[in-house]
Amino acid sequence: MGNRRRVAERRKTRPAVIGGMIAVVVVGAGAGAYALFGGGAAADDGTRADQKAKVKTGPLSRAEVTTTARAFLTAWQSGKVPQAAAVTDDPSAARPLLTGYTKDAHIKDVTLTPGRPTGDKVPFSVKGTVSYKGTDKPLAYDSALTVMRRTADGKPLVDWHSAVLHPDLKDGDELLTGEAGTPPVKALDRDGGELTKQKYASLGPILDGLREKYGKKAGGKAGIELRVVRGKAAKAKDLSDKTLLELSEGTPGAVKTTLDPALQAAAEQQVAKKARSSVVLLRVSTGEILAAANASPGFNTAFQGSLAPGSTMKVITSSLLLEKGLASADKKHPCPKYFTYGHWKFQNDDKFEIKNGTFKASFARSCNTAFISQAPKLKNDDLAKEAQQVYGLGLNNWAIGVPTFDGAVPVQSAAQMGASLIGQGGVRMNPLNMASVSATVKSGTFHQPYLVSPDVDGRKLAKASRTMPASTLSQLRELMSYTAAYGTAAEAMAGVGGDVGAKTGSAEVDGQKKPNGWFTAYRGDLAAAGVVQQGGHGGSTAGPIVAALLKMGS
Repeated sequence: MGNRRRVAERRKTRPAVIGGMIAVVVVGAGAGAYALFGGGAAADDGTRADQKAKVKTGPLSRAEVTTTARAFLTAWQSGKVPQAAAVTDDPSAARPLLTGYTKDAHIKDVTLTPGRPTGDKVPFSVKGTVSYKGTDKPLAYDSALTVMRRTADGKPLVDWHSAVLHPDLKDGDELLTGEAGTPPVKALDRDGGELTKQKYASLGPILDGLREKYGKKAGGKAGIELRVVRGKAAKAKDLSDKTLLELSEGTPGAVKTTLDPALQAAAEQQVAKKARSSVVLLRVSTGEILAAANASPGFNTAFQGSLAPGSTMKVITSSLLLEKGLASADKKHPCPKYFTYGHWKFQNDDKFEIKNGTFKASFARSCNTAFISQAPKLKNDDLAKEAQQVYGLGLNNWAIGVPTFDGAVPVQSAAQMGASLIGQGGVRMNPLNMASVSATVKSGTFHQPYLVSPDVDGRKLAKASRTMPASTLSQLRELMSYTAAYGTAAEAMAGVGGDVGAKTGSAEVDGQKKPNGWFTAYRGDLAAAGVVQQGGHGGSTAGPIVAALLKMGS
């Protein structure tokens, strides 16, 4: 009994803190030194057998966060995969990725340096060497982990996601070093100049997409690379494999695009002025993409975004109403403060109304109720058919040369159908889609946008099954022209001369204080659209970006 008691007493004793709460651990040869967090490691309190263990709840303490992060990072750096995985909330998912970090990605001599924790998040830097068949190259990047409390027993653990290993990884992806799956490509602008991420920050995802589609077809030879190999979930979102480090150069093949170097540079400059902005510029008569840029270059929102387009959707809704005889540009049209449909009460911005006004006035001021008031006279699938048959949207068959989201106008009923008429509900678009909408209005015919000529690989471009009646088309152009001159788009379009038309939009998003601002317009043989997420009204946010590009083009 005496011996057992002394053991229990020793277990209750907490360890001493050494050297101002900072220690340095030197791990195996080649693994490097790792600076541990301050705070010391607190031993578990001893618990008598007849005591019932209590499950700890509530926010994590700083000591719990730093101790958990230290245990994980130290084990990872030391190559102790089972121990590192055991500190996560999903060991079965963590173990193969941590194993593959050395075995498949061929990363060695890893040094992990933690930053200052913020709440339950711990940033850290990674330095190592990628070594493959006699070729070595240094690797350095930053990542972060989050510590969570397991509900079952209150134990602090690393909240495992693949991005902990490398921030470019999505869950299901892998890191792999070896001969690249596809040869590199040299992407060229329409004048034959090389397009690079260094010159055009937005083009990273586009260049990755071009390589994936044309690397083998363009006749290049693969090099040796460390790259992200996408899993099923990422591929379902049209994300391409990504090169992280090139150990030896391959021989690239050349792929010519439709991008205009001067307009692309201007687009990059414009989106740099507004956080979370994206823009696309098209040639109306052909569908050629002349410029595409994103303020956040990690994801190609311009082509792959899936966002409610707000009142820019009223261009499509207007062609539907005009065609069905439910509206006419110069005839009186209701624009009340409120309209209830499907048990939802809709209203206009600032609850305005237009008494005895025309449909043209309602379009120019972006009156919501002018459109939703017509919902009772429409079938649930009318808007979806209009978008598909006239504008080529929502059929998932665009082939521009890189991955795209081709718009979605689902068939909805009741209040959701009413909301879709003003670009809310389930309607989703991106700047490429909405630039194409303006181009279709200006041209009178849908021309599928493209970045690489179909002559390069014999692709078949998407077609629309019909065009708008001449009367509908002329009235729709009148509405957009009037809006550019006198409506909500007038301020942005001031100084944009020639044959012009425009439409603004603001899309409410749950959880956002400010709506997403949209703008779509055409001038001559050019059409463009842009979005500023969480920007506010489209006329003052996305409008100047679009107008600047239209002024430049010819």
